[in-house]
Amino acid sequence: MDSSDLSLLRTFTHYFLHLIFPVFIALAFYRKNWKKAYLILLGTMLVDLDHLFAHPVFDPERMSIGFHFLHSYYAIAVYFLLLFFKGNLRIIGIGLLFHMLTDFQDFQLWPH
Repeated sequence: MDSSDLSLLRTFTHYFLHLIFPVFIALAFYRKNWKKAYLILLGTMLVDLDHLFAHPVFDPERMSIGFHFLHSYYAIAVYFLLLFFKGNLRIIGIGLLFHMLTDFQDFQLWPH
């Protein structure tokens, strides 16, 4: 597998985990209201607005976790605390933590 194929697979995996996999999370944990849960999970993508404060906005060689303020370890601790609430706050916490996991794997598990 050459580097362009690997880069394409990395990009596909990243966006699959951000946009498609949350459907499976919603179906697994919120079957009765999976559409609402899925939309909330997608809404947690707004956490990437903090990228707009970085220069350059996107850098494939930069680890998001610990760099952007909404991707900081303090923010991740708050996202974890959201798991202890019920309803939409818990779904938001799940979505934000899964987003952080996706960004982590994108940088740590793929060659640069």
